[in-house]
Amino acid sequence: MTTDIWAWVRDTHRQLAEAGHHRLADAVVELPEHATEGRNEQLDALYPEAVAAARALGLPWVEVYLRHWRMQNLLNKRQQGEAALPEAVDLLDFAHREETAGCPQSVCVVQDFAICHARVDGPGYVAERLAVVGETLERIELDRACYDCLSREYSDALEDDGRAAEALDHLDSAANRMRAAGQQVSLRFHQARAGTLHLLGRHEEVLELLDTAERAEQAQGHRLDERDQRWGALLRARALASLGRTEEALALLPEQAEAERHADLRSAWTQTVELLVAAGARENDAGLGAVLAGWVGYLDGVGSHRPCVDLLLAAGRLAVARGARTVALTLAATGERKLTRLRRTDGVSERVAALRAAAEALPEPELPVPPGELTAHLAEAGVDYETGADLLSAALDRYRGEQAGATGLTLLLATVLGGLGHTRAGADLLWRCLEDDPEDRELTGALGEMLIDAGDTEGIRRLADRVAASAPADGHWIRARWAAAEGRWAEVLEQCRAILALDDEVLNTRRLAARAATELGDHATAQRLYLELLERAAPAEGAAGGTAEEDGHRTVREPDLWHLITAASANRDWAVVRSTGALLDIGFDEPEGPVDEEWQLVTVRATRTNGSTADLPALRTGPATARILPVLGDDLTLNHGDLVVFAPALLEHPPAEDAPEEERRHWRPVFEFLTLLDPAGYTTYWIDGGWPGDEPWSALREELHAAGYAVWAYSREQYRITDPADGGDTLPGIYAALGVPPTAAAAAADALLLRLTDGWPHPLAWPALAKAAGTDLARHEEVVERYGL
Repeated sequence: MTTDIWAWVRDTHRQLAEAGHHRLADAVVELPEHATEGRNEQLDALYPEAVAAARALGLPWVEVYLRHWRMQNLLNKRQQGEAALPEAVDLLDFAHREETAGCPQSVCVVQDFAICHARVDGPGYVAERLAVVGETLERIELDRACYDCLSREYSDALEDDGRAAEALDHLDSAANRMRAAGQQVSLRFHQARAGTLHLLGRHEEVLELLDTAERAEQAQGHRLDERDQRWGALLRARALASLGRTEEALALLPEQAEAERHADLRSAWTQTVELLVAAGARENDAGLGAVLAGWVGYLDGVGSHRPCVDLLLAAGRLAVARGARTVALTLAATGERKLTRLRRTDGVSERVAALRAAAEALPEPELPVPPGELTAHLAEAGVDYETGADLLSAALDRYRGEQAGATGLTLLLATVLGGLGHTRAGADLLWRCLEDDPEDRELTGALGEMLIDAGDTEGIRRLADRVAASAPADGHWIRARWAAAEGRWAEVLEQCRAILALDDEVLNTRRLAARAATELGDHATAQRLYLELLERAAPAEGAAGGTAEEDGHRTVREPDLWHLITAASANRDWAVVRSTGALLDIGFDEPEGPVDEEWQLVTVRATRTNGSTADLPALRTGPATARILPVLGDDLTLNHGDLVVFAPALLEHPPAEDAPEEERRHWRPVFEFLTLLDPAGYTTYWIDGGWPGDEPWSALREELHAAGYAVWAYSREQYRITDPADGGDTLPGIYAALGVPPTAAAAAADALLLRLTDGWPHPLAWPALAKAAGTDLARHEEVVERYGL
């Protein structure tokens, strides 16, 4: 099977578009880019609808393709292991059925299967990985891109088996075979080879290889994308750090934020940082430890057991080096637990044992005050979290067997560990404490929060079931908060209703239920819940009597009022909008009726059909409403003139007072789109062609606006089109969207544009509008061809 995968993609996209399946056609093009660039939210938004459409249309090849690219994202960009294993196994089976075996992407599914097992336990699954990848390499053609990918995968398995020299020989042989078959060796192949050279300690060769490979890539006319640039910089930084050239390494090392955004960088980034710390070129502080602990916890949660152990060993060595005894012991304990999930523990079990021994050898701190006074002392002294953890651990050793004194310290230590990134370890502490004091509601609440932070599904269920036996409302509350953390809003509403049936006076439950109703688009329920909250809560000034904590819980909060305004706006209950606005000292031009005023320019952030976001200029017409200004394409469900409701919270902070004046002047509040209130009904058609000059374009805009049309220019000064009078030259172009109101026919819009642009030196083209109007399409096609539009 020698089908060119990208030729198949282009054909499939065209066929789907011609058949009217535009969203699936777009997904076929966009999903791989989302997957490889780590645009996880966009992928998650796009994937379910796309794969459902492929199944509904009976397109198994498209389904394989979509599922493969999602797996590439889960495994490479999100570093998932056991969490993705069921899908990897099922996809391998699906891709080798009779109806899918010929799909050009079916071979790539073998790579998904191998990568997933490598994430779970690379050394433990070496035999299986070599077998499945080796068998596939033997039966596919050398000129297929898959041969490049699978050769790298085979080499990775050899490296995991401690056979780096053999892995290098394999890569070199594969490269020679591909070149002999006329296939270009990819830059990522060379980057993989650089990784193998690193294992062999040949760091100068790493630098030479990367320079040569990137020059060859650019000589072929290929631009280095952001991923290639990131990895090129990181691999060079690691090689330079290994050679002791620390200043050069620091200059190239990607920022920590880059590794936060791209999970696939974290292993090599940590290796490089450890080398720099050892050379005294980078600080080894608690902040670094917290970051690494968070990454360890993430890998733990997604079942990437071997990468988790490798990373925690590095984090543990760094913790020992800075004397963080409790943190190092916590990492050692995590390592011991992870060893039980590995198939193969030779070598790594000894390293985990060495970490524990080094951690235990660190001195225990002397307590500056008696254990009972430690909490107050830590608050006053302002010690760092790692020192605090060591002191609290020492104090708890003194309190062993004395539950009354230990509970408060345990709660504080769990909180400190959570702040250091060790949320699961903090939860384990609280579980043990709860066994001794099962009725302590403070312990229960803290444990619930920590389990949610740790993403411990089984732990949350266990706690909720346990609590519900004696306090049903508390059990529902734990389940509601967990569902909210995962965005399961229908379940949140269900759990909150169960609490309200038990206690009708609770306020925070109503707040969470109202949020869930808003997320579900049930604005009537949200408004009712906020109104009930206001009836039961004390006024914002605070109620007489009661503790400050009780007052804070029972008092109306400013966000409550804003959320009520938002819900009432969505429900067109303008009387409530006005009365609630008065509580916030908001003034209105009119005392009654719909709120439709001209306040300020804002930005409304909406989601495109492909899952990405768009920031749309809008005119704020009320506390929570705005009218969209630009004319938009079909990748958004909104258009010019639409009246929308937005969520009240600012998505971006305003510039600081000392920010440049221009920045402060151009800043606009950014709000999240919530719901469409009144569609204006505009239809969009695109205009393309030569720029006529400022005066003719301004005259065109004024005439169109006067006739009820809208126009929005998208092109900038850089947009150039072909000058038919000079084949090698270009001239300024204009690309704009025309909004046709529902009161105007396409034919009228076409005729108006013809009249307004008559006599322009370079004609404009609007083929879609001409087609809708039933007028001469040939004229527009000729303009498109002649000007290279």
